[in-house]
Amino acid sequence: MPCCLSAPHDVLRSAATFAPTLLRALHHAARRGTAQARHLYDPDSVSAVNLELVTLAEDLAVITWYTGVAGSDDGFGRMLPAVTEGEVVYGTHPARLNRTASEDRDTAHHYVELTGLEPGQTYYYQARSRGSAATPTPLHLVKGNAVGTSLHGFGTHGGPYSFTTPQPPPGRHLLSVALCNDLHLGETTAGLVTGMPLMRGISQRLGLAPYPEIMGEALVEEAHRRGAHHLLAAGDISAGGAPGDLAEARRLLDGFGAYGRDYFVVRGNHDRRGRAVAEAGGDSFLDAFPGGSGGSGGSGGSGGSGGSDTSVGADGGAYFARDLGGLRLLGLDTYEKRGNGAGAGGLSDEQLSWFRGRLREHADQPTLVFGHHPLTVRNSPFPVTGGQRLNGRQARTILDAYATAPGVFLHHAGHTHRNKRTVLPQARHVTLQEVGAVKEYPGGFCLLRIHTGGYALNYYKTSSEPAREWSERSRRVAAGLWPQYALGRSVADRNSVTVRDLSGITPAESRHSAAHR
Repeated sequence: MPCCLSAPHDVLRSAATFAPTLLRALHHAARRGTAQARHLYDPDSVSAVNLELVTLAEDLAVITWYTGVAGSDDGFGRMLPAVTEGEVVYGTHPARLNRTASEDRDTAHHYVELTGLEPGQTYYYQARSRGSAATPTPLHLVKGNAVGTSLHGFGTHGGPYSFTTPQPPPGRHLLSVALCNDLHLGETTAGLVTGMPLMRGISQRLGLAPYPEIMGEALVEEAHRRGAHHLLAAGDISAGGAPGDLAEARRLLDGFGAYGRDYFVVRGNHDRRGRAVAEAGGDSFLDAFPGGSGGSGGSGGSGGSGGSDTSVGADGGAYFARDLGGLRLLGLDTYEKRGNGAGAGGLSDEQLSWFRGRLREHADQPTLVFGHHPLTVRNSPFPVTGGQRLNGRQARTILDAYATAPGVFLHHAGHTHRNKRTVLPQARHVTLQEVGAVKEYPGGFCLLRIHTGGYALNYYKTSSEPAREWSERSRRVAAGLWPQYALGRSVADRNSVTVRDLSGITPAESRHSAAHR
Protein backbone atom coordinates (compact mmCIF):
# COMPACT_ATOMS: atom_id res chain seq x y z
CA MET A 1 0.00 0.00 0.00
CA PRO A 2 1.48 3.40 -0.90
CA CYS A 3 2.12 5.67 2.04
CA CYS A 4 0.68 9.15 2.14
CA LEU A 5 4.26 10.02 1.42
CA SER A 6 3.97 9.24 -2.15
CA ALA A 7 6.06 12.01 -0.89
CA PRO A 8 9.30 10.47 0.35
CA HIS A 9 8.41 6.99 -0.78
CA ASP A 10 8.03 7.68 -4.50
CA VAL A 11 10.64 10.35 -4.13
CA LEU A 12 13.27 8.00 -2.78
CA ARG A 13 12.69 5.51 -5.58
CA SER A 14 13.75 8.23 -8.02
CA ALA A 15 16.77 9.36 -6.02
CA ALA A 16 19.19 7.34 -8.17
CA THR A 17 18.22 9.43 -11.19
CA PHE A 18 17.71 12.84 -9.64
CA ALA A 19 19.97 13.01 -6.58
CA PRO A 20 23.11 10.84 -6.63
CA THR A 21 24.53 12.70 -3.63
CA LEU A 22 21.41 11.85 -1.64
CA LEU A 23 21.55 8.22 -2.72
CA ARG A 24 25.16 7.94 -1.59
CA ALA A 25 24.17 9.42 1.77
CA LEU A 26 21.37 6.87 2.06
CA HIS A 27 23.75 4.05 1.20
CA HIS A 28 26.30 5.04 3.83
CA ALA A 29 23.62 5.67 6.45
CA ALA A 30 22.03 2.28 5.78
CA ARG A 31 25.39 0.51 6.06
CA ARG A 32 26.01 2.18 9.39
CA GLY A 33 22.51 1.35 10.56
CA THR A 34 22.46 -2.33 9.69
CA ALA A 35 25.81 -3.30 11.21
CA GLN A 36 26.03 -3.91 14.94
CA ALA A 37 29.02 -2.30 16.63
CA ARG A 38 31.82 -4.84 16.68
CA HIS A 39 33.87 -3.32 19.46
CA LEU A 40 33.31 -3.25 23.18
CA TYR A 41 31.87 -0.08 24.63
CA ASP A 42 31.80 1.45 28.07
CA PRO A 43 28.20 1.46 29.38
CA ASP A 44 29.07 4.46 31.57
CA SER A 45 30.26 6.58 28.63
CA VAL A 46 27.41 8.89 27.62
CA SER A 47 27.05 10.85 24.40
CA ALA A 48 24.41 13.62 24.07
CA VAL A 49 23.14 14.12 20.52
CA ASN A 50 20.17 15.21 18.37
CA LEU A 51 19.79 18.58 20.06
CA GLU A 52 16.81 20.53 18.70
CA LEU A 53 15.16 23.84 19.48
CA VAL A 54 11.65 22.60 18.76
CA THR A 55 9.42 25.40 20.03
CA LEU A 56 10.23 29.11 20.20
CA ALA A 57 7.59 31.56 21.42
CA GLU A 58 7.88 35.02 22.90
CA ASP A 59 8.20 33.71 26.46
CA LEU A 60 9.22 30.04 26.19
CA ALA A 61 11.43 27.60 24.34
CA VAL A 62 11.34 23.79 24.24
CA ILE A 63 14.68 21.99 23.76
CA THR A 64 15.08 18.24 23.24
CA TRP A 65 18.01 15.83 22.88
CA TYR A 66 18.97 12.18 23.30
CA THR A 67 21.60 10.47 25.43
CA GLY A 68 23.08 7.17 24.32
CA VAL A 69 25.86 4.80 25.31
CA ALA A 70 28.85 6.01 23.33
CA GLY A 71 30.06 3.45 20.78
CA SER A 72 26.95 1.24 21.00
CA ASP A 73 24.54 0.44 18.14
CA ASP A 74 20.96 -0.82 18.32
CA GLY A 75 21.07 -2.24 14.78
CA PHE A 76 19.59 0.87 13.17
CA GLY A 77 22.61 3.12 13.61
CA ARG A 78 21.36 4.57 16.88
CA MET A 79 23.16 4.39 20.21
CA LEU A 80 21.56 2.34 22.96
CA PRO A 81 19.71 4.64 25.37
CA ALA A 82 21.59 5.98 28.38
CA VAL A 83 19.22 7.07 31.15
CA THR A 84 20.74 10.08 32.88
CA GLU A 85 20.07 13.63 34.04
CA GLY A 86 19.57 16.58 31.72
CA GLU A 87 19.78 20.35 32.14
CA VAL A 88 19.92 23.47 30.03
CA VAL A 89 22.08 26.38 31.18
CA TYR A 90 21.31 29.70 29.51
CA GLY A 91 21.63 33.44 29.74
CA THR A 92 21.76 36.65 27.71
CA HIS A 93 25.54 36.52 27.17
CA PRO A 94 27.47 33.50 25.83
CA ALA A 95 30.01 33.80 28.69
CA ARG A 96 27.31 34.08 31.40
CA LEU A 97 24.97 31.10 31.27
CA ASN A 98 23.64 31.90 34.72
CA ARG A 99 20.18 30.32 34.58
CA THR A 100 19.38 26.61 34.71
CA ALA A 101 16.35 24.53 33.73
CA SER A 102 16.44 20.87 34.75
CA GLU A 103 14.31 17.79 34.27
CA ASP A 104 12.55 16.25 37.25
CA ARG A 105 13.77 12.71 36.51
CA ASP A 106 16.45 10.88 34.60
CA THR A 107 15.73 9.81 31.03
CA ALA A 108 17.40 9.15 27.70
CA HIS A 109 14.82 11.29 25.85
CA HIS A 110 15.32 14.78 27.19
CA TYR A 111 12.66 17.50 27.00
CA VAL A 112 13.40 20.80 28.77
CA GLU A 113 11.19 23.87 28.69
CA LEU A 114 12.59 27.35 29.31
CA THR A 115 9.90 29.65 30.68
CA GLY A 116 9.68 33.30 31.65
CA LEU A 117 11.70 34.46 28.65
CA GLU A 118 11.63 38.09 27.52
CA PRO A 119 10.22 38.89 24.06
CA GLY A 120 12.76 40.15 21.55
CA GLN A 121 15.73 39.00 23.64
CA THR A 122 18.71 36.96 22.41
CA TYR A 123 19.58 34.00 24.62
CA TYR A 124 22.55 31.64 24.60
CA TYR A 125 22.24 28.08 25.86
CA GLN A 126 23.91 24.74 26.25
CA ALA A 127 22.19 21.41 26.93
CA ARG A 128 24.12 18.99 29.14
CA SER A 129 23.87 15.43 30.39
CA ARG A 130 26.40 13.98 32.78
CA GLY A 131 28.88 16.68 31.85
CA SER A 132 28.52 16.06 28.13
CA ALA A 133 27.29 18.95 25.96
CA ALA A 134 24.60 17.96 23.45
CA THR A 135 25.37 18.37 19.75
CA PRO A 136 22.78 19.38 17.12
CA THR A 137 20.76 17.24 14.77
CA PRO A 138 22.68 17.64 11.50
CA LEU A 139 20.71 19.32 8.70
CA HIS A 140 23.56 19.55 6.21
CA LEU A 141 21.56 18.30 3.21
CA VAL A 142 19.22 21.28 3.53
CA LYS A 143 21.74 23.78 4.95
CA GLY A 144 19.51 24.09 7.97
CA ASN A 145 19.78 24.95 11.64
CA ALA A 146 18.10 22.71 14.21
CA VAL A 147 19.18 24.55 17.34
CA GLY A 148 18.79 28.31 16.94
CA THR A 149 18.02 31.42 14.96
CA SER A 150 21.69 32.21 14.31
CA LEU A 151 24.86 30.25 13.58
CA HIS A 152 26.43 31.21 16.90
CA GLY A 153 28.08 28.21 18.55
CA PHE A 154 28.43 26.03 15.47
CA GLY A 155 32.19 26.50 15.44
CA THR A 156 32.54 24.77 18.81
CA HIS A 157 31.57 21.35 20.14
CA GLY A 158 28.32 21.70 22.04
CA GLY A 159 27.71 25.43 21.70
CA PRO A 160 26.56 27.56 23.34
CA TYR A 161 23.94 28.10 20.65
CA SER A 162 21.63 31.08 20.44
CA PHE A 163 18.10 32.13 19.63
CA THR A 164 16.13 35.37 19.69
CA THR A 165 12.59 35.25 20.99
CA PRO A 166 9.91 36.86 18.79
CA GLN A 167 7.51 39.58 19.83
CA PRO A 168 4.05 38.20 20.66
CA PRO A 169 1.17 38.75 18.25
CA PRO A 170 -0.32 42.19 18.96
CA GLY A 171 -3.44 42.59 21.03
CA ARG A 172 -5.50 40.33 23.24
CA HIS A 173 -5.42 36.54 22.98
CA LEU A 174 -8.71 35.21 21.55
CA LEU A 175 -8.35 31.46 21.13
CA SER A 176 -5.89 28.65 20.41
CA VAL A 177 -6.28 25.86 17.85
CA ALA A 178 -4.20 22.66 17.61
CA LEU A 179 -3.35 21.82 13.97
CA CYS A 180 -2.45 18.18 13.40
CA ASN A 181 -2.46 15.46 10.75
CA ASP A 182 -1.26 11.97 9.81
CA LEU A 183 -2.20 9.85 12.83
CA HIS A 184 -2.23 6.65 10.70
CA LEU A 185 -4.17 4.48 13.14
CA GLY A 186 -3.54 0.84 12.23
CA GLU A 187 -0.03 1.33 10.86
CA THR A 188 2.63 -1.06 12.16
CA THR A 189 5.82 0.02 10.34
CA ALA A 190 7.00 3.57 9.76
CA GLY A 191 9.04 4.45 6.68
CA LEU A 192 8.72 1.12 4.89
CA VAL A 193 9.61 1.69 1.24
CA THR A 194 8.75 -1.00 -1.30
CA GLY A 195 11.54 -1.69 -3.79
CA MET A 196 14.28 0.11 -1.86
CA PRO A 197 16.56 -2.50 -0.23
CA LEU A 198 18.62 0.24 1.43
CA MET A 199 15.57 1.42 3.34
CA ARG A 200 14.37 -0.34 6.47
CA GLY A 201 11.04 0.39 8.09
CA ILE A 202 10.96 1.11 11.83
CA SER A 203 8.56 -0.88 14.02
CA GLN A 204 7.59 -0.54 17.65
CA ARG A 205 9.55 -2.48 20.26
CA LEU A 206 7.94 -5.77 21.27
CA GLY A 207 5.62 -5.53 24.23
CA LEU A 208 4.77 -1.85 23.77
CA ALA A 209 1.46 -0.41 22.60
CA PRO A 210 1.07 0.39 18.87
CA TYR A 211 2.84 3.64 18.15
CA PRO A 212 -0.13 5.37 16.41
CA GLU A 213 -2.15 4.90 19.60
CA ILE A 214 0.68 6.16 21.81
CA MET A 215 1.16 9.23 19.65
CA GLY A 216 -2.58 9.89 19.26
CA GLU A 217 -3.16 9.78 23.01
CA ALA A 218 -0.13 12.01 23.58
CA LEU A 219 -1.47 14.49 21.01
CA VAL A 220 -4.76 14.90 22.87
CA GLU A 221 -3.00 15.25 26.23
CA GLU A 222 -0.47 17.80 24.94
CA ALA A 223 -3.06 19.86 23.05
CA HIS A 224 -5.09 20.17 26.26
CA ARG A 225 -1.99 21.03 28.27
CA ARG A 226 -1.02 23.77 25.83
CA GLY A 227 -4.46 25.39 26.05
CA ALA A 228 -6.02 24.47 22.70
CA HIS A 229 -9.72 25.34 22.50
CA HIS A 230 -10.19 23.45 19.22
CA LEU A 231 -8.34 20.78 17.26
CA LEU A 232 -8.22 20.35 13.47
CA ALA A 233 -7.05 16.98 12.11
CA ALA A 234 -6.06 17.34 8.45
CA GLY A 235 -6.38 13.82 7.12
CA ASP A 236 -4.74 10.40 7.10
CA ILE A 237 -6.48 9.64 10.36
CA SER A 238 -6.10 5.94 9.54
CA ALA A 239 -3.47 3.87 7.74
CA GLY A 240 -5.87 2.50 5.13
CA GLY A 241 -9.49 3.42 5.83
CA ALA A 242 -10.31 0.26 7.81
CA PRO A 243 -13.48 0.70 9.90
CA GLY A 244 -11.81 -0.53 13.09
CA ASP A 245 -8.89 1.89 12.71
CA LEU A 246 -11.19 4.83 12.06
CA ALA A 247 -13.32 3.86 15.06
CA GLU A 248 -10.20 3.77 17.23
CA ALA A 249 -9.20 7.20 15.90
CA ARG A 250 -12.64 8.51 16.82
CA ARG A 251 -12.23 7.12 20.35
CA LEU A 252 -8.84 8.80 20.75
CA LEU A 253 -9.94 12.17 19.37
CA ASP A 254 -13.11 12.14 21.47
CA GLY A 255 -10.73 12.47 24.39
CA PHE A 256 -10.17 16.06 23.25
CA GLY A 257 -13.86 16.97 23.26
CA ALA A 258 -17.01 16.81 21.18
CA TYR A 259 -16.65 16.04 17.48
CA GLY A 260 -18.07 18.88 15.37
CA ARG A 261 -17.86 21.34 18.22
CA ASP A 262 -14.40 21.06 19.77
CA TYR A 263 -12.57 19.17 17.04
CA PHE A 264 -12.95 18.74 13.29
CA VAL A 265 -11.63 16.16 10.84
CA VAL A 266 -11.09 15.94 7.07
CA ARG A 267 -10.15 13.02 4.85
CA GLY A 268 -6.65 12.11 3.62
CA ASN A 269 -5.64 9.74 0.84
CA HIS A 270 -5.16 6.93 3.37
CA ASP A 271 -8.76 7.43 4.50
CA ARG A 272 -10.13 6.77 1.01
CA ARG A 273 -12.97 4.35 0.52
CA GLY A 274 -11.89 0.77 -0.03
CA ARG A 275 -13.18 -0.73 -3.27
CA ALA A 276 -15.42 -3.33 -1.63
CA VAL A 277 -16.92 -0.81 0.80
CA ALA A 278 -17.42 1.77 -1.96
CA GLU A 279 -19.13 -0.73 -4.25
CA ALA A 280 -21.52 -1.54 -1.41
CA GLY A 281 -22.34 2.14 -1.13
CA GLY A 282 -20.48 2.68 2.13
CA ASP A 283 -17.76 5.00 3.38
CA SER A 284 -15.93 4.00 6.56
CA PHE A 285 -14.52 7.47 7.01
CA LEU A 286 -17.96 9.10 7.02
CA ASP A 287 -19.24 6.33 9.30
CA ALA A 288 -16.65 7.38 11.89
CA PHE A 289 -16.75 11.12 11.15
CA PRO A 290 -20.16 11.85 9.61
CA GLY A 291 -20.76 14.99 7.63
CA GLY A 292 -17.23 16.31 7.79
CA SER A 293 -17.70 18.53 10.86
CA GLY A 294 -20.38 16.53 12.60
CA GLY A 295 -23.14 18.97 11.67
CA SER A 296 -26.53 18.03 10.34
CA GLY A 297 -25.81 18.91 6.73
CA GLY A 298 -27.52 21.43 4.52
CA SER A 299 -26.33 24.55 2.76
CA GLY A 300 -27.17 27.34 5.15
CA GLY A 301 -25.18 30.48 5.83
CA SER A 302 -22.09 30.88 7.93
CA GLY A 303 -24.14 30.30 11.03
CA GLY A 304 -22.82 32.84 13.54
CA SER A 305 -21.17 31.84 16.77
CA GLY A 306 -21.03 28.10 16.99
CA GLY A 307 -23.19 27.74 13.87
CA SER A 308 -22.85 24.88 11.41
CA ASP A 309 -22.73 24.79 7.64
CA THR A 310 -21.85 21.31 6.46
CA SER A 311 -21.91 20.00 2.91
CA VAL A 312 -21.36 16.44 1.74
CA GLY A 313 -20.36 15.83 -1.86
CA ALA A 314 -22.60 13.72 -4.07
CA ASP A 315 -19.98 10.99 -4.46
CA GLY A 316 -19.42 10.66 -0.72
CA GLY A 317 -16.54 13.06 -0.14
CA ALA A 318 -17.03 15.26 2.93
CA TYR A 319 -16.21 18.96 3.09
CA PHE A 320 -17.67 21.66 5.24
CA ALA A 321 -17.79 25.23 6.47
CA ARG A 322 -18.09 26.11 10.12
CA ASP A 323 -18.24 29.40 11.99
CA LEU A 324 -16.54 29.64 15.37
CA GLY A 325 -17.48 33.03 16.72
CA GLY A 326 -16.38 34.90 13.61
CA LEU A 327 -13.53 32.53 12.68
CA ARG A 328 -14.60 30.61 9.59
CA LEU A 329 -13.26 27.09 9.08
CA LEU A 330 -13.29 25.57 5.60
CA GLY A 331 -12.49 21.86 5.64
CA LEU A 332 -11.52 20.27 2.31
CA ASP A 333 -11.71 16.65 1.22
CA THR A 334 -8.55 16.55 -0.91
CA TYR A 335 -8.97 12.91 -1.92
CA GLU A 336 -12.47 13.15 -3.36
CA LYS A 337 -11.52 10.84 -6.22
CA ARG A 338 -10.92 7.25 -7.10
CA GLY A 339 -7.44 5.81 -6.78
CA ASN A 340 -5.04 3.83 -4.64
CA GLY A 341 -3.83 6.88 -2.70
CA ALA A 342 -0.57 7.38 -4.57
CA GLY A 343 -1.59 10.07 -7.05
CA ALA A 344 -2.06 13.80 -6.60
CA GLY A 345 -4.87 15.00 -4.39
CA GLY A 346 -8.08 16.08 -6.05
CA LEU A 347 -11.39 17.81 -5.36
CA SER A 348 -14.55 17.14 -7.31
CA ASP A 349 -15.79 19.93 -9.56
CA GLU A 350 -18.75 20.29 -7.18
CA GLN A 351 -16.51 20.78 -4.15
CA LEU A 352 -14.22 23.23 -5.92
CA SER A 353 -17.22 25.30 -7.04
CA TRP A 354 -18.63 25.21 -3.49
CA PHE A 355 -15.29 26.34 -2.06
CA ARG A 356 -14.88 29.27 -4.43
CA GLY A 357 -18.46 30.32 -3.72
CA ARG A 358 -17.88 30.30 0.04
CA LEU A 359 -14.83 32.52 -0.36
CA ARG A 360 -16.76 35.02 -2.52
CA GLU A 361 -19.69 35.18 -0.09
CA HIS A 362 -17.58 36.29 2.87
CA ALA A 363 -14.31 37.41 1.31
CA ASP A 364 -13.26 39.58 4.27
CA GLN A 365 -14.16 37.18 7.09
CA PRO A 366 -11.14 35.72 8.98
CA THR A 367 -10.84 32.27 7.41
CA LEU A 368 -8.73 29.20 8.12
CA VAL A 369 -8.65 26.46 5.46
CA PHE A 370 -7.42 22.94 6.15
CA GLY A 371 -7.06 19.87 3.96
CA HIS A 372 -4.68 16.97 3.66
CA HIS A 373 -2.68 17.71 0.49
CA PRO A 374 -0.60 20.92 0.35
CA LEU A 375 -1.03 23.30 -2.56
CA THR A 376 2.71 23.28 -3.26
CA VAL A 377 5.85 21.53 -2.01
CA ARG A 378 8.94 23.74 -1.91
CA ASN A 379 12.54 23.25 -0.76
CA SER A 380 12.51 19.47 -0.33
CA PRO A 381 15.84 17.62 -0.12
CA PHE A 382 14.15 14.79 -2.01
CA PRO A 383 12.91 15.01 -5.61
CA VAL A 384 9.27 16.12 -5.64
CA THR A 385 6.55 14.01 -7.27
CA GLY A 386 3.00 14.98 -8.20
CA GLY A 387 1.64 12.67 -5.51
CA GLN A 388 2.97 14.96 -2.80
CA ARG A 389 0.50 17.76 -3.45
CA LEU A 390 -2.91 18.75 -4.73
CA ASN A 391 -3.61 18.58 -8.45
CA GLY A 392 -1.68 21.49 -9.98
CA ARG A 393 -4.59 23.02 -11.85
CA GLN A 394 -6.80 22.94 -8.77
CA ALA A 395 -4.03 24.37 -6.57
CA ARG A 396 -3.68 27.32 -8.95
CA THR A 397 -7.46 27.83 -8.88
CA ILE A 398 -7.43 27.91 -5.09
CA LEU A 399 -4.53 30.37 -4.98
CA ASP A 400 -6.35 32.61 -7.46
CA ALA A 401 -9.41 32.47 -5.19
CA TYR A 402 -7.25 33.43 -2.19
CA ALA A 403 -5.99 36.48 -4.07
CA THR A 404 -9.53 37.90 -4.04
CA ALA A 405 -10.38 36.75 -0.49
CA PRO A 406 -8.38 38.94 1.93
CA GLY A 407 -9.94 37.25 4.95
CA VAL A 408 -8.09 33.97 4.38
CA PHE A 409 -4.97 33.98 6.56
CA LEU A 410 -3.92 30.33 6.95
CA HIS A 411 -4.00 27.10 4.91
CA HIS A 412 -3.03 24.06 7.04
CA ALA A 413 -1.97 20.85 5.28
CA GLY A 414 -0.41 17.51 6.16
CA HIS A 415 0.59 14.64 3.85
CA THR A 416 4.28 15.56 3.55
CA HIS A 417 4.98 14.72 7.22
CA ARG A 418 7.21 17.77 7.56
CA ASN A 419 7.18 21.27 9.05
CA LYS A 420 7.34 23.90 6.34
CA ARG A 421 6.06 27.47 6.13
CA THR A 422 5.47 28.90 2.64
CA VAL A 423 4.16 32.25 1.43
CA LEU A 424 3.53 32.61 -2.31
CA PRO A 425 3.39 35.86 -4.33
CA GLN A 426 -0.10 35.03 -5.64
CA ALA A 427 -1.53 35.39 -2.11
CA ARG A 428 0.99 36.92 0.27
CA HIS A 429 -1.65 37.33 2.99
CA VAL A 430 -2.00 33.52 3.34
CA THR A 431 0.46 31.35 5.25
CA LEU A 432 0.68 27.83 3.79
CA GLN A 433 1.71 25.67 6.75
CA GLU A 434 2.66 22.01 6.38
CA VAL A 435 2.71 20.29 9.78
CA GLY A 436 4.81 17.28 10.78
CA ALA A 437 3.03 13.97 11.34
CA VAL A 438 1.56 13.02 14.70
CA LYS A 439 2.55 9.37 14.30
CA GLU A 440 6.34 9.57 13.93
CA TYR A 441 9.34 11.87 14.35
CA PRO A 442 9.15 14.73 15.10
CA GLY A 443 5.76 13.63 16.42
CA GLY A 444 3.53 16.50 17.42
CA PHE A 445 1.26 19.35 16.33
CA CYS A 446 1.24 23.06 15.64
CA LEU A 447 -0.54 25.40 18.08
CA LEU A 448 -2.20 28.38 16.41
CA ARG A 449 -2.63 31.26 18.88
CA ILE A 450 -4.98 33.93 17.55
CA HIS A 451 -4.81 37.49 18.92
CA THR A 452 -6.79 40.55 17.92
CA GLY A 453 -3.80 41.87 16.00
CA GLY A 454 -2.27 38.71 14.57
CA TYR A 455 -1.38 35.08 15.20
CA ALA A 456 1.49 32.80 16.16
CA LEU A 457 2.24 29.26 14.99
CA ASN A 458 4.30 27.11 17.36
CA TYR A 459 5.21 23.46 16.85
CA TYR A 460 5.24 21.16 19.90
CA LYS A 461 6.52 17.63 20.13
CA THR A 462 4.32 15.45 22.31
CA SER A 463 6.10 15.11 25.63
CA SER A 464 4.95 11.87 27.28
CA GLU A 465 7.78 9.40 27.90
CA PRO A 466 6.39 6.73 25.50
CA ALA A 467 5.87 9.37 22.80
CA ARG A 468 9.39 10.75 23.19
CA GLU A 469 10.84 7.25 23.04
CA TRP A 470 8.99 6.39 19.81
CA SER A 471 9.78 9.78 18.27
CA GLU A 472 13.49 9.18 18.84
CA ARG A 473 13.28 5.62 17.51
CA SER A 474 11.40 6.69 14.38
CA ARG A 475 13.90 9.39 13.46
CA ARG A 476 15.80 6.49 11.83
CA VAL A 477 13.24 6.48 8.99
CA ALA A 478 14.97 7.00 5.60
CA ALA A 479 18.19 5.45 6.93
CA GLY A 480 18.47 8.19 9.54
CA LEU A 481 18.05 11.10 7.11
CA TRP A 482 14.42 11.75 8.07
CA PRO A 483 15.16 14.80 10.30
CA GLN A 484 16.70 16.56 7.30
CA TYR A 485 13.23 16.53 5.78
CA ALA A 486 10.70 16.40 8.61
CA LEU A 487 11.90 18.71 11.39
CA GLY A 488 11.92 21.90 9.36
CA ARG A 489 14.98 23.49 7.82
CA SER A 490 14.78 26.47 10.17
CA VAL A 491 13.12 27.40 13.45
CA ALA A 492 10.83 29.69 11.39
CA ASP A 493 9.43 26.69 9.49
CA ARG A 494 7.80 25.54 12.74
CA ASN A 495 7.51 28.81 14.72
CA SER A 496 6.32 32.13 13.27
CA VAL A 497 4.36 35.29 14.11
CA THR A 498 2.18 37.20 11.63
CA VAL A 499 0.62 40.62 12.20
CA ARG A 500 -2.88 41.24 10.84
CA ASP A 501 -6.31 42.36 12.03
CA LEU A 502 -8.30 39.44 13.50
CA SER A 503 -10.32 41.53 15.95
CA GLY A 504 -13.63 40.32 14.50
CA ILE A 505 -13.22 36.92 16.18
CA THR A 506 -15.02 36.37 19.49
CA PRO A 507 -12.83 35.13 22.37
CA ALA A 508 -13.30 31.45 23.08
CA GLU A 509 -14.12 32.09 26.74
CA SER A 510 -16.96 34.45 25.79
CA ARG A 511 -18.46 31.87 23.44
CA HIS A 512 -18.23 29.12 26.05
CA SER A 513 -19.83 31.33 28.69
CA ALA A 514 -22.70 32.24 26.36
CA ALA A 515 -23.25 28.57 25.50
CA HIS A 516 -23.73 27.66 29.18
CA ARG A 517 -26.08 30.52 30.08
